[in-house]
Amino acid sequence: MPRPISKIAPDWWDYTTLESEILADAAALTVDDIAGLSRPGFKVVMYDTLEEFYLAEALEYIRAWQESTEDNPVGICGPIGPTEQLPLVAQLVNSLGISLKSAHFWGMDEWFLDGREAPESHPLSFARADKELCFNRIHSELAVPESNLHFPAADVTAYESSWNGVRCAVMQGGQGEVKHWAFNDPVRRQGAFADAPPSPEEYRKLGTRVVELHPLTLIQNARTSGGGNIPLVPTHALTVGPKQTWQADRISIWHPGTHDNPFGLRLTTLMIAKGVADSAVSMSLLADHPDVVFSFYRGAIGTCETEMH
Repeated sequence: MPRPISKIAPDWWDYTTLESEILADAAALTVDDIAGLSRPGFKVVMYDTLEEFYLAEALEYIRAWQESTEDNPVGICGPIGPTEQLPLVAQLVNSLGISLKSAHFWGMDEWFLDGREAPESHPLSFARADKELCFNRIHSELAVPESNLHFPAADVTAYESSWNGVRCAVMQGGQGEVKHWAFNDPVRRQGAFADAPPSPEEYRKLGTRVVELHPLTLIQNARTSGGGNIPLVPTHALTVGPKQTWQADRISIWHPGTHDNPFGLRLTTLMIAKGVADSAVSMSLLADHPDVVFSFYRGAIGTCETEMH
């Protein structure tokens, strides 16, 4: 049977094109069910307070960078969304006096405008946010060298090359409403993908690239970063690819409940736990990575019960 047409954007693939059974199974999961979905290669962690949650997220940066030496440099790839951990990272580095002279950082994404990456003067610039919230706050004698900060650019050559010879201990991220990591969105329902989305094997070959963003991603970013002003949000972005994702030792996804909803949190957790990979739900492709951790703020998991507001 042909797959359903998306209820969100008929010209695209997304999670509403999955079989109804897996959607129903995901919606029925309780918090305890979610906590019990860990398996070898996939770990579910719960935090009871936001303070614990964001501190633990910040400590991932510290632990990764503490492994770095001049002979064996180590870095972390980090998101914009969530961002609450970033000032904590700078505070920890400064308070503990941790030298980051051999450490590296990769930004996951950047907006793509007029044929090039968005400049740091753009109000939504990811590089600007990383620097203002974290890197510019670190004492100069401890700071990551500018040459070790890597952000996607229209010419992806330098960014992709920076992953060679430097170990990425952790790729950290959030989950968007379209169930992506970074901006690895599902694709349009056209051409070779008119009847089925790319196979997991095809999708995982993609490197850092310019992507057209799913309409749901535009709505989400307007909601979380622009007060709902959708025209402010660019329609295209540069994003770290699955190819680089699989170069990271660990994929660490943080769910504070602000970027996706209770149903979405359940769906990707279930698909990864059960090994169900489908590029209409990009996050589910992480089912095949050998070390994935989902961290939840328990208070944001909510329910999928019908409520009228």
